[in-house]
Amino acid sequence: MKGEVVSAVVTQSDATGVRPADPASAAAWDIAAKVADPEVPVLTIEDLGVLRSVHSDGHRVQVVLTPTYSGCPAIEQMRDDVILQLTAAGYDRVDVAFTLSPAWTTDWMSEAGRVKLERYGIAPPNGRAPVRRGPLPVSVAVKCPRCHSLRTREVSRYGSTSCKALYECLECQEPFDFFKVH
Repeated sequence: MKGEVVSAVVTQSDATGVRPADPASAAAWDIAAKVADPEVPVLTIEDLGVLRSVHSDGHRVQVVLTPTYSGCPAIEQMRDDVILQLTAAGYDRVDVAFTLSPAWTTDWMSEAGRVKLERYGIAPPNGRAPVRRGPLPVSVAVKCPRCHSLRTREVSRYGSTSCKALYECLECQEPFDFFKVH
């Protein structure tokens, strides 16, 4: 059946987040990779690191996505957009699975994605996600995406989405989101 859709939640994955080498899967990856993040539309799911694997035989496609966190409200929209793009490209069957293991980390975000975030007015994650979290929060210097000052302060641990914190620049006085490291 053309455009048949199957989606499932999986608990473990060998997903790599690397464009496949075989031509059929690479072509499907290239289509899925262009899907925009519904919450930050300047990012693609590839920029964000949510696209973990794509396998195709030329007619059927299997895609694995990792949500930024287990309660991510945008993951269903990402799935629907991936299905829409791939079926519009002529694939007969599109299977989209979600995996929570390994857990998504900002380390998977591309450098191009970090640049896009800053240009959009969101401070990108700085540094690598900690392997272990201690009892005290780690203090990080967050650069204002507008004037590039490090004289900033956290206003709220949660910004426009759970993945971001609200900051204020003490130099230019502008509020901005910081994409939290995790």
